[in-house]
Amino acid sequence: MLTPSRFAGIALGLDSNMIKASKLSHVVLSILALVALIPAGCPAQASKPDPLPSWTDGPAKKAIVDFVARTTTIDSLDYVPVEDRIATFDNDGTLWTEYPIYTQYSFVLDRVKALASQHPEWKNTQPFSAALDGDAKAVMAGGEKGLVQLIVATHAGMTTDEFAQIVNAWITQAQHPRFKRPYTECVYQPMLELLTYLRTSAFETYIVSGGGVEFLRPWVQRVYGIPPQQVIGSSIKTRYEIRNGEPALVRLPEVDFVDDKEGKPAAINKFIGRRPIAAFGNSDGDLPMLQWTAAGKGARLAVLVHHTDAEREYAYDRESKIGTLDKALDEAAAKGWIVIDMKRDWKTIFPSSRSETAPPSDDEGELVTQRTEF
Repeated sequence: MLTPSRFAGIALGLDSNMIKASKLSHVVLSILALVALIPAGCPAQASKPDPLPSWTDGPAKKAIVDFVARTTTIDSLDYVPVEDRIATFDNDGTLWTEYPIYTQYSFVLDRVKALASQHPEWKNTQPFSAALDGDAKAVMAGGEKGLVQLIVATHAGMTTDEFAQIVNAWITQAQHPRFKRPYTECVYQPMLELLTYLRTSAFETYIVSGGGVEFLRPWVQRVYGIPPQQVIGSSIKTRYEIRNGEPALVRLPEVDFVDDKEGKPAAINKFIGRRPIAAFGNSDGDLPMLQWTAAGKGARLAVLVHHTDAEREYAYDRESKIGTLDKALDEAAAKGWIVIDMKRDWKTIFPSSRSETAPPSDDEGELVTQRTEF
């Protein structure tokens, strides 16, 4: 019979005489046998992999990991049922770069040029002539009214399927002016890890963006792993029609809803129906969403991404006309919200082994100079 002593002797390489001569107890021999079976240099219990490897160990990372642990551990006082684990994310400046001009604005300017041959009157009409000349300063001088004109003119008149095809074609070939890479590669690697971490912890992740919902939906699942039905954004009106014998939704030249500032919590309530327990943003436009999230009962997480890394990305906040972070930064300090310092808290910015540092191009330098005069 294979007794504990015999088993220990085999594991330790002892013959029967040595075993008989041994004064070690059965218990000690058994323990030694188990130790002998552990490979050298191997820990007794493998540690869990780091869910956020691109994050620097520090207060921001710790607070996020602790929050997830508290809300998903069933015997925790802060435990949250799976159906209530809702996390909302702004897109521009929170999940991907928004500087020196919002990505969708770049799309709009390219669409103006693509459609110019069908609209000769645009050469002498603002803000279209400025867009055709690539004069971002003049475009922005027209304010929100001018931008809405451009968006309506370039985003309407086609079906929703046709618009999705146009967006997909553009997003696969357009490049960021500084980083010379597709915009979908100018997403933040640490935030991609965070999205995955939350989903593996049974959170539902939603995008709540001031950008156009139908500009985002064609590609977000491929890039962020977020399905299109979990995207909330600004929209123009659509109308059901029969075109060429087939039913279609046609995009109309009328604004339906602007999903920014106070519109964000209202849209979350309308389309999700639950108050988030975690919200992530980067600007004053996200402040109402963070306020509404933080005001709920139980464990809450409100997080701001602060752009502080001019070398690897950009540094801007209170004085910027793009992604202004002023009131929200003050409120975060007053209420103890998490503020992610990109330079300090992120080991890497973009999901690539390529160098992340790149000097501004001539075109971008012009945009950066003009941004303070928008």
